Formats: sequence, structure tokens, C-alpha cells
Amino acid sequence: MHRLSRPLARGSVVLAGATAAGVMRRDVQQQQPAHCAGSRDRSSPPTSFDPNEWRSFEIENIFPLSHNTRLFRLKLPSPSHVMGIDVSSTIMVQGGEVEGAKSRTIRPYTPTTGPETKGFFDLIVKKYPEGSMSTYLFKLDIGDKIKVMGPFPKLTYTPNMVKRVGMIAGGTGITPMLQVLEAALPLKDDDTEFSLVYANISPEDILLKDRLDDLADRYHNFKVYYVVEKTEQTPWDEGVGYVNSDMIDRKLPPPEPGTLIMVCGPPGMMRAVCGEKSSPDNQGRVTGLLAKRGFRSSMVYKY
Repeated sequence: MHRLSRPLARGSVVLAGATAAGVMRRDVQQQQPAHCAGSRDRSSPPTSFDPNEWRSFEIENIFPLSHNTRLFRLKLPSPSHVMGIDVSSTIMVQGGEVEGAKSRTIRPYTPTTGPETKGFFDLIVKKYPEGSMSTYLFKLDIGDKIKVMGPFPKLTYTPNMVKRVGMIAGGTGITPMLQVLEAALPLKDDDTEFSLVYANISPEDILLKDRLDDLADRYHNFKVYYVVEKTEQTPWDEGVGYVNSDMIDRKLPPPEPGTLIMVCGPPGMMRAVCGEKSSPDNQGRVTGLLAKRGFRSSMVYKY
């Protein structure tokens, strides 16, 4: 399968399954050197986003990742443009008009392409039955445009900022984790150890598993453990059920100096694992499983 170099015509069949996964992984690996905060210099390529202005980007392709999740690939202004973000950062996406109001739906998303990827960026969207934003995006086709504002920095990652990073993700909460992993792991001078517990409903719902497995195969300092609520797949040597204390004990680093735990997932998982944020700008106190394990607020970051 050749690499996609231009948008497909409106109404074209989107790529699926292993073909889509192979194309996406090859595209990202070819264009995504490691990039962390502070490494951009005067010779850097032109950037595309603006934190004070909505800008429109055309949908170049749409890849189905599961029965209810799609990857939207959007064109940057030129093949030489990059997004203009540092790790880790989010962007805001503008949706359709809110019924009965004069405003539009706005939601944060984390691009799954690296900061130095040129010409395009990817967003992963999961469709929820009552989700106004995901319903709006799923109605869009190749050639349509999506309005974006950003970037908005989250936790700034720098090499060796801690000795060990543990990650707990659920569903599309994998996106900020992947952003950090694909930027940090290739760095030869970064000795940080990474471990990820990734929870989903079933094996078929695990997003970007090929990219995660590839990272685990290539880098000795990264381990991933998959957890599913249910499975009929045999053999299945990973976790079954919900993220619990035993998994945190066995698969993540201990609560001691030099450890940081990153968490991102649906509200129910956040409440059970670490407690929700008090507000977008307030991490709130750590509760749930991580608090019982002995993690303090300084050791936990909630996306």
C-alpha cells in the first residue's frame, strides 16, 4: 500500500483494519522525530496553530479504528508546516451549534502526531450516543473542514525530569500518553522508565495497539499492560476487569521520590483511580486507588 500523499475524493471509502494501521504507523514514523519542550530553534518550520484564533483545517482522510472510533487526518497549510506544539499539549476543536443557544460545542483533543510531523496532524474521536461533538465530527466527510484553536500546554515533559513514569489510560485517554511516549522514548539521553496500564472494554476496542506494541518492542524502558472488561479471545494473557490495586502494585512504579503517575480516561475511571480534577486548571487532591497505594498529589498528574 502506497503512502497517502493527497486527500481522497469526497465519498471515497476510508481505509480499515490492518491496512489503515500500517499506513498510519508508517506515515508517523517517517515524519516524527522526538521533540520535547524547549527544543525548537530559529530554523524551525512554519507553525499552523494559534491559541487566540480559530483556524480551519481540511480533512484529508478518515481511518476507522474500531466500531465507534475514528482517526481524522487533517491537512496543515503546506507540506512544510508543523502544528507548533510542545509535549504535552492539547488543542480545542469547535463543533456544531448548541441547540437553543448561540454558542458552539468546544472540546479538547490531543493530536497523536508528533510536534515535528509535517503536512498533517491526526485526531482520534470516539463516538458517544449523547456526545454532541463526536456526533458532529462523525457526520463530516473527506474535504470538510474542522476549526481548531491552540495549542494549550499541559504537563511539560523534559528528559529525565523523573526516574519513572507510570501511566494509566482508558479509551481515548491514550492520546496524551502516546504523545509523551513517542517524543521521549527515542531520546538517547533520556533514561526514564515508562510503564503503561491501558484499559478498554474489549480487545477490539484497544486503540493504536500496533503503535504501542511497536514502542514496547523497540525500547527496553517501556512496558505496556492491557486491561479489558471482557474478552472471548483466547489466549488472553493480559488483565481482565477494571484497573485495580493489584495491577497498580505489579505494573506501575512505587510511590517514592522520582516517580510520576499520569492518568487520563473517562470520568468513572478517573474517580476510581485518582479522583477527578477540581477544574480544568486545578488538579484537585488525589483519591481512589492511587491514594490508597500511597501516592501524593505531587506524584500524580491528571489530564
